[in-house]
Amino acid sequence: MPKNLSVLGGGVDGYGSAIRKRENTRGRDLSYPPLPEPLTVPVYDNHTHLEISDGEHPLSYREQLDRASSVGVRGVIQVGGDVETSRWSAAAALIEPRMLAAVAIHPNEAPALEEAGTLDDALAAIHELAGQPRVVAVGETGLDFFRTPENGRAAQFRSFEAHIRIAKERGLALQIHDRDAHEAVIDTLLRVGAPERTVFHCFSGDADMARLCADHGWYMSFAGNVTFNNAARLRDALSAAPRNLLLVETDAPFLTPLPYRGRPNAPYLLPNTLRGMAAHLETDVSLLSAQITANTELVYGRWDAEPVTAAFAGSDDDARPEQAPRGGLA
Repeated sequence: MPKNLSVLGGGVDGYGSAIRKRENTRGRDLSYPPLPEPLTVPVYDNHTHLEISDGEHPLSYREQLDRASSVGVRGVIQVGGDVETSRWSAAAALIEPRMLAAVAIHPNEAPALEEAGTLDDALAAIHELAGQPRVVAVGETGLDFFRTPENGRAAQFRSFEAHIRIAKERGLALQIHDRDAHEAVIDTLLRVGAPERTVFHCFSGDADMARLCADHGWYMSFAGNVTFNNAARLRDALSAAPRNLLLVETDAPFLTPLPYRGRPNAPYLLPNTLRGMAAHLETDVSLLSAQITANTELVYGRWDAEPVTAAFAGSDDDARPEQAPRGGLA
């Protein structure tokens, strides 16, 4: 588990309580930003973590998605980072029509699991979860050389390669976490063989890397940090990326776009990032939204391709904890 998260007790109930909590850093504004102007053409959030609560008054995932719906964010990919959060993601997607799930072991989790002798068990659990309805991606997986020292990297490579195999076996998209490891990630994808639909979540490379990804048909998902004042290199990458390979995400509750950097992030703030991207690309917001929506559905399919369970019908009466499916929502 990342250092800036803590575990909440009791798991998740049927009303959408989180199972992780972002620790508050000194001086950070803990209030949620206001709703942005709604988008005319809706989009999807390619990567979010609604299992993590944040803010002075945390929102349940239903409240998060209600706000998102009100501003033109049609749906989200809810992403796991360990077995517990992957189970939560898969279970939540079963009862929430605006959510699809991705499941994986985060690269920063792999070394500790390897040391404990439980990495294979965790990978087996991810393989099983990847076969559940409304799980459409394996992620986030990849390599992180920022937080993991040299002696933990072998475990990251082994875990990453196993996730690539799971994605190909299950016919799912792959969502990659790549931090300070661009060359190693690309070499691994080329050596092992990338899945047909491969996404660099929170793309952090430069224009040359964007062109290389384009050569291989890999998608690039941009988050709120593309709006930051010090992100000129990232915006150069955005300019170099073909429009038909662009996605957009929040990585909520992290990477809140300007002008609210540092405050709690949420899917309803995706329009701020999208508008920042459109301004830099000097294109119409609705045209960019339409392109990204089409790209997202090519990667993951339609959000209504597989039905949710009868446990969700949109009313509080249908959200009782005892009705939640097995796997993390009860």
